[in-house]
Amino acid sequence: MSGHSKWSTIKHKKAATDAKRGKLFTRLAREITIAAREGGGDPEVNFGLRLAMDKAKAANMPKDNIGRAIKRGTGELKGEELVEVVYEGYAPHGVALLVKVLTDNRNRTVATVRRILTRQGGTLADVGAVAWQFDRKGYIAIAPDGVDKDTLFEAAVEAGAEDVVFSDDLIEVYAELDTFQAVRQALEDAGIHFERAELVMIPKTTMQLAEKETLQVMGIIDALEELDDIQQVYSNLDISDEVMTKYEAAA
Repeated sequence: MSGHSKWSTIKHKKAATDAKRGKLFTRLAREITIAAREGGGDPEVNFGLRLAMDKAKAANMPKDNIGRAIKRGTGELKGEELVEVVYEGYAPHGVALLVKVLTDNRNRTVATVRRILTRQGGTLADVGAVAWQFDRKGYIAIAPDGVDKDTLFEAAVEAGAEDVVFSDDLIEVYAELDTFQAVRQALEDAGIHFERAELVMIPKTTMQLAEKETLQVMGIIDALEELDDIQQVYSNLDISDEVMTKYEAAA
């Protein structure tokens, strides 16, 4: 999972910038609305809503914004009619992409995604062409400062975590769907604060490219994530430490 870990670290660092632009709050509000629409407005019984609310709180999203997003989802407030779509495709050099979207206009969004990909040597794929290369997992991100790593590791593994990845900037915990809630609760009970807890798509295998090609694919992913409708882009690209350093320096 090293490639995912490195890319997650980059995205974690970029979150503050996204929040300043206001784009992060828009995306989080949409995610809350969809979760509330699908499972109701009570986070105690709607685990998806609870995850979306926790992400919003971690990003310091105002409570009023969260409340309005929930009410839009439950129909108490009128709002845009959003649908969740996952587009599958390939970046250049055969890199697999899953593009998670929340949109009020499918035609507009798919046309924009296709344009970004085709202009840079990628392509959209048929449904199912790419998804089989990924597994859905529970994911928890934790800032390492002040965290007792042994306590964290023991709590996570005993609760059923599949993997715990330590780096200088981030600690990441992965779990199967059926143990994710138990792992999350175990970390909470151990007094460990986490910055993100969500469901993600993890590539079953990753691929490495030369530096120039890697930076090209990372640029395409960035271009996709600049779109307001895009919630998340997943890929099977593995990134070397050297390339990641250059990418961060240029960001």
